[in-house]
Amino acid sequence: MPISHRPAIGPTMLILGIDPGSRITGYGVLDVSTSTPRYVASGCIRIQADSLAQKLAQIYAGVSELIAVHRPTEFAIEQVFMAKNADSALKLGQARGTAIVCAANHGLPVSEYGPRQIKQAVTGSGSADKAQVQHMVTAVLGLSATPQADAADALAIALTHAHARLGLLQAGSFGGHKSRKKGGSWRAFKP
Repeated sequence: MPISHRPAIGPTMLILGIDPGSRITGYGVLDVSTSTPRYVASGCIRIQADSLAQKLAQIYAGVSELIAVHRPTEFAIEQVFMAKNADSALKLGQARGTAIVCAANHGLPVSEYGPRQIKQAVTGSGSADKAQVQHMVTAVLGLSATPQADAADALAIALTHAHARLGLLQAGSFGGHKSRKKGGSWRAFKP
């Protein structure tokens, strides 16, 4: 798992975003010390185990390592959505629960966002596809390369949480939050 280190420059507020999965769990770390989120790191925890118990152990260990290295102050994760079948939904829920327990055990506040809400916050459309999410994450964060899909999703989750922290989301729709103005997007964060 690629890990990048950040320099110690005063107090930082970091969000760790997690896109849970039983084979690949994406992560994204953003510095939200200012009103413009700044990219810190992203990547994937690639699960190598065969048994479910070992897969969950690897997810826990990977998230724990990310927390130890980056020392986030907040944790954001995607809510469960309907998967292709019940078995897939169950495995996704277990991977998600494992990441949440890890964050809670490290004393991090946990925030959850629905898939449509994340797409709406990042692209301006709740029905955006993965390529659109990748494109907007790359543009908003000024990245030199497009992150892998799971890492981009995790960065989108962290961006959604950053949006919520600034009060640009409110209770009401998309699983608990909505944009204050119709069609609002992350374009507002461009310097």
